[in-house]
Amino acid sequence: MEELVRTNDPVLISFLESILEEAGIKHFVADGNMSILEGSLAMIPRRILVDSDQIQIARKLVRDAGLEHELRPESGQT
Repeated sequence: MEELVRTNDPVLISFLESILEEAGIKHFVADGNMSILEGSLAMIPRRILVDSDQIQIARKLVRDAGLEHELRPESGQT
């Protein structure tokens, strides 16, 4: 799996999950349970991970939604 987006914004996560689900793209929100450790302060960003074979489609969906600035750099780029 590859990281698509990293954010503290629960609304953005929910929006991106709905876009990915609608497109049939399997994804996983990592670090979602970290609020237990941080005391629900949303200081630890959540990561949306997508299967490597669907990452380009997912990146296009995020760009089409006008959220390109939220994308993590592509693998191999810094």
